[in-house]
Amino acid sequence: MAQPPLNLDGDDQPKTPRERVEQARENTRERVEQARLTFRRLVGLDRSGPPPPQTRPDAPWNVWTIPNAIGFVRLALIPVFVVLAISSDTGTDPLPAIIFAIVAWSDYADGIAARVTGQYSRLGALLDPIVDRLLVISGVVVCWYHDLLPRWALAVLVARELFMLVAGRAALKRGVELRINWWGRWAVWPVMAALFAGLVGLETLGAVLLYVGLALAIMATIRYGQSAIAQLRARSGGEVSSSS
Repeated sequence: MAQPPLNLDGDDQPKTPRERVEQARENTRERVEQARLTFRRLVGLDRSGPPPPQTRPDAPWNVWTIPNAIGFVRLALIPVFVVLAISSDTGTDPLPAIIFAIVAWSDYADGIAARVTGQYSRLGALLDPIVDRLLVISGVVVCWYHDLLPRWALAVLVARELFMLVAGRAALKRGVELRINWWGRWAVWPVMAALFAGLVGLETLGAVLLYVGLALAIMATIRYGQSAIAQLRARSGGEVSSSS
């Protein structure tokens, strides 16, 4: 009697026929989506469908990719921006503002690189929002230090970012998956634009954009909380029904 083939790749390969079918469907769906890369999907406006399997919590880190290389450069530029901006007399020198803009806008670059090359990774899914939050906090520090934007609004913004970091970590420990919502996506660019406006001396415009970004960010936080509560309730309900 013939022996079944050995699974030489360990636990990474599906073990049951059903898992193999699901994996084949995911691979086929991914190839189809890459082949149908529309402009809206390329620039991140169309995010329909499931997240790439390479970004799941049980996926390998897959560090050495083009999108991750862009993320590492963005991360390395943040301390350069902070040192140059803090050491300036007014906080509105051109070079720090240019570096801030490059780091902010290159957020699109790594996303486009991932969608074009298909080089998604678990590390990239974690690195990108971390760099964005560090850039926001760094911009807030500079604007606070040079009094370029209303400090009360900057304090609220930092408090929200720190809360999201702590709450996000707690949610992960409980197995809650918090996917970025559209309120959060819409909040990013008013906040980034507000900080940039402050860095180039457009303080009134910066204040208006900051208020808009804060309102959107707070709404995003509320939606994250609602999503987390719904997942926890669904899980506790399932545990009760399975034990009964």
